[in-house]
Amino acid sequence: MKLGNGLLVWSTLPASHRNLFSATATVSCAHLPDRIRSSQSLQLEALNVLDWPSVCRQLSLFTSTSMALTAAESGRIPLGRTPAESRRLLEQTSAAVAIPRRLDFSGIEDVSSIIDSAVSGEVLSIGDLCTVLKTLRSVRTLIEQLEGIVLEHNLQTRCHTLLTILQKCNFPNTLEQKIEFCLDCNLTVILDRASEDLELVRLERKTNLENLDSLLKHVSTQIFNANGIDKPTVTKRRSRMCVAVRTTHRSLLPGGVVLDSSNSGATYFMEPREAVDLNNLEVKLSESEKIEEQVVLSLLSGEVAMCSCQIKNLLDRVLEVDLALARAGHARWIQGVCPNMNFTDDQDNELNFLSVDVKDVRHPVLLASKLSNDSVSLSDRSLDKYTESEESGQGSDNSGFPVPVDFRINHGVKVVIISGPNTGGKTASLKTLGLISIMLKAGMYLPASKEPRLPWFDLVLADIGDNQSLEQSLSTFSGHISRICSILDVATEKSLILLDEIGSGTDPSEGVALSDSILQYLKDRVSLAVVTTHYADLTRLKEKSAEFENAAMEFSQASLEPTYRILWGSMGESNALNIATTIGFDRKVIEVAKSWVQKLRPENMQKLNTMLYQSLSQEKNALEKQAQKPVSLRSEILELYNEAQKEADYLAELEAAFKQKETKELQHELKLVKTEIDSVIRKFEKQLTNSSPDDFNKLLKDAESAIALIVENHQPSTYERKSENATSTYVPQVGDQVLTKGLRNRLATVVEASSDDNTVLVQCGKIRLRVDINTIKPVGDGRITEAPPLRQNSQDQSIKRTRNHNTKKADEISNGYGPVVQTSKNSLDLRGMRVEEANFQVEMAIATSQPNSVLFIIHGTGTGVLKEHVLELLRKHGRVAKFEPESDTNYGCTIAYVK
Repeated sequence: MKLGNGLLVWSTLPASHRNLFSATATVSCAHLPDRIRSSQSLQLEALNVLDWPSVCRQLSLFTSTSMALTAAESGRIPLGRTPAESRRLLEQTSAAVAIPRRLDFSGIEDVSSIIDSAVSGEVLSIGDLCTVLKTLRSVRTLIEQLEGIVLEHNLQTRCHTLLTILQKCNFPNTLEQKIEFCLDCNLTVILDRASEDLELVRLERKTNLENLDSLLKHVSTQIFNANGIDKPTVTKRRSRMCVAVRTTHRSLLPGGVVLDSSNSGATYFMEPREAVDLNNLEVKLSESEKIEEQVVLSLLSGEVAMCSCQIKNLLDRVLEVDLALARAGHARWIQGVCPNMNFTDDQDNELNFLSVDVKDVRHPVLLASKLSNDSVSLSDRSLDKYTESEESGQGSDNSGFPVPVDFRINHGVKVVIISGPNTGGKTASLKTLGLISIMLKAGMYLPASKEPRLPWFDLVLADIGDNQSLEQSLSTFSGHISRICSILDVATEKSLILLDEIGSGTDPSEGVALSDSILQYLKDRVSLAVVTTHYADLTRLKEKSAEFENAAMEFSQASLEPTYRILWGSMGESNALNIATTIGFDRKVIEVAKSWVQKLRPENMQKLNTMLYQSLSQEKNALEKQAQKPVSLRSEILELYNEAQKEADYLAELEAAFKQKETKELQHELKLVKTEIDSVIRKFEKQLTNSSPDDFNKLLKDAESAIALIVENHQPSTYERKSENATSTYVPQVGDQVLTKGLRNRLATVVEASSDDNTVLVQCGKIRLRVDINTIKPVGDGRITEAPPLRQNSQDQSIKRTRNHNTKKADEISNGYGPVVQTSKNSLDLRGMRVEEANFQVEMAIATSQPNSVLFIIHGTGTGVLKEHVLELLRKHGRVAKFEPESDTNYGCTIAYVK
């Protein structure tokens, strides 16, 4: 394929750019050594503790591009990895400060995602390509603008570093020309000249559309003249050109194709027969045009992919310039000064490498709060949402600005110990030193006066604040020690270490010893360590070595308030009691505290320790004696519990055996009774068959007598009933052997006679308990063996029901119906039948029954519907003399007396 007019020839489609840069090396933190990963993690934590993200957010207010804004807001401002890099960043800031007016970055966008899409093989849209073109044009304009300002104000020497950033970049001129040639970004279209094939397709399509439009207009006019439509209408439906016609005049277009209809259905949108070929050609040419456009976009996307390295390098250079100008704007805003970087990288030059001389420096975050409150202009953006609340312990002067502090550390000093009162500004001063050290690495001006001198540190590590962690089971002291241990592992001889309240959170004597050891270790292994403490013993290290230095936070004895200034070479007191007095503590509390201070002085500590040891020893002995009592009591309780558990298991087994035996005896006796009664009934039925009606009463009485005799033979013995009656009148005496119902009839001994509440105390094995007198039985001459009693009341009721039923049968016999005895022949089971089927079965049963006979109709209970229909049928039937339930307790069977 060839681009139009020979500007550039692509004879063949280049290889897919999907695989470009596929071998790009990426460095993962997982492949870094453990020490490097640990140092990076600790450095990141220190940046957060020192409020570096807040400074980065301040810097974001002075950025001009979205790339720089994102980097600043996310805290990804570059820090110099070497002194040379930090010096270069500082020179760029100084060059940006010299530029008299703002540069125009409008039109420059972050096209990294677009470039990545092109590299991955995606076809970019017209909008994406135009965005790339717009960015390239804006970068070119920015370079020309910067060069013009430098020439106008004769700043070639001072701004050389800033000019070098953009002038040395490889600008993709060819890509810019190709995109301009192929696309019209104002109209967002691909130009005809982008390729010869596209130009030919569009020309042919234009001619076809003109012919199609002319034809449809002519047809539409004819339809209008024939009153087939209100006005001539040519439109498009389903990607095909058509005309509108009333439904009633569809015949005006013979052979036409209906493509659509109106919502009311009164109008059809039809494609005339003459336009079918032209529409088909239009669809074909439209698809061809889209294909050609995609080819052009694909080729341009490939060109973008091939220039991806140049474009990304260009964006990096623009970002570098934007951040340099942002640092310059921030420096003007805080009225910062350029720190002195005039020292070499030679580690032997300790005079330059270790000296610190910074005067009147203010905490940048707190300073920003004051500047924001004073409504300082920040490039038309508000700083209020980025500034943070003022830290505890940081003071301000009469003007409301943070109190400036000085850092003056002499040559050769490795460890600085800052002491002083609470809320005196120790922690804020520590953070200020760490923060300006990081700002120096980032090439930023410092909010100080004169010419601040500060060494370059490869790592700024800090242990400030409470490191307590419930998730990692770390106490406050454990959290501090864990962090310090990690810091000592990664610190180098060029590192700055900041430790707040070293050795706190544990016993003071052990805390002092551990802190002394840590500081001695740091003295030989780091560039500088600054710590804060309330331990007076640590301030005496200066007497042992010149590598230690003391500093104190000033405290006004007149006003009893801190001044937030550092007194170098002095030792400070905590002044806790004075501060408590100022706050308004009760004077009695203060006096007691002062007496304790006298007791805790070194000369009184030995006596106090001796008294404390004796007191603790006595307390320990008393506690050990008390601890033995629960152990002995627990042993007795466990022994009693085991005994009770064994007794309970034995009783459970005994109860199960007794129930099994009782069940077997009851089943055997029930089977025997049932056999005897069945024999009597069979004999009675046989005699009824062979006897005359006159003998029925005699036979009935004989059967009743036989059944009554069987029942009487199986009644409980008189001895058992007498035993039960005698038990209720039994009065237990001490020493009697009794059977206890509450212990499942276990043998027990009465140890205390009955009282007024009708209870008695018994002992069973080792268990003593008080039971009701009605729940025990005397043993007598031997253990009472209780036979399973038969339920007398139930038997009496059964005999009574049998006698009543037999009397009823005798009455029926006397009425001429014979004995009312249910057999299989005179029974009709209707359960499970429908009403119609049941009615038929009852009708048939009554019709086939002999005169003066009985019929047992079993209908069940259920919902009662079937029973109601059966009773209604029996009431109306002519052969049914009467009907009644089989018994008072059986409502599921009805006896019908048939005439």
